[in-house]
Amino acid sequence: MSRSTLILAVLVVVLLTGPMFIVVPMSFSTAPSLEFPPPGYWLGYYRRVFSDPNWTGPIINSFLIGLGTMVLSMLLGVPASFALARYQFRLRAAFRIIVLMPLIVPHIVMALGYYTYFGTLGLVQSMPGVILAHACLSIPVVVLTVTSALANFDRRVEQAAANLGARPLTTFRLVTFPILRPAFLVAALFAFIHSFDETVIAIFISGRDSATLPRQMYNSFQMEADPAISAASSLLLAAVLAVIGTRWAAALVKARSKPIGASS
Repeated sequence: MSRSTLILAVLVVVLLTGPMFIVVPMSFSTAPSLEFPPPGYWLGYYRRVFSDPNWTGPIINSFLIGLGTMVLSMLLGVPASFALARYQFRLRAAFRIIVLMPLIVPHIVMALGYYTYFGTLGLVQSMPGVILAHACLSIPVVVLTVTSALANFDRRVEQAAANLGARPLTTFRLVTFPILRPAFLVAALFAFIHSFDETVIAIFISGRDSATLPRQMYNSFQMEADPAISAASSLLLAAVLAVIGTRWAAALVKARSKPIGASS
């Protein structure tokens, strides 16, 4: 690696991780508002995040909405992925563009559209409305992930199962699904994270009883610059690091459990 490439990599890492060295210390601050460096340290704002209904409610809502979005996105996105990857039909290119359009259209434009349309259906300020809107944004992520896996899928294993008398559903359950399970898990995880992290549409669609954590953080920062925002952000960061650490630890244990002389 050249020196210029190394310097560039270090700068990128600093830009990406720099905010953490500000947000995390402020989460322990004793200041009544966002202040850096903190005048003192305590755990009061973490206790507030776990005890104040203004924070616990949105956290629970975000998990429920994320799970609902994940399920709905997988139910709609996986069949769409198989259709795009394996079948030729009229308007296939147009269908692909429509499916991937939420990745192109600005969220504020989609939020205005959902607010107007869902208003006529009575879905504004409701959890089902937020789940439907978030699913529309997450389906393209599922489609891209699953179609990429299908592009490298060897269909001869399915043909072999069919030649042995397996029905299509049996072939999918015993052959296709086990092979594509990692792609399905990644797609589901991305759909959940995409929903959990979404703010713009949640501001337009969710109401007081269905407010998500990002909306609560936005409202709190806009009105009072509550340091509990830093505590909530630090908890989200810790959750991400925990998932990455668990994955890394599992891979390490699996590598060490291989018998000596086994191929990598």
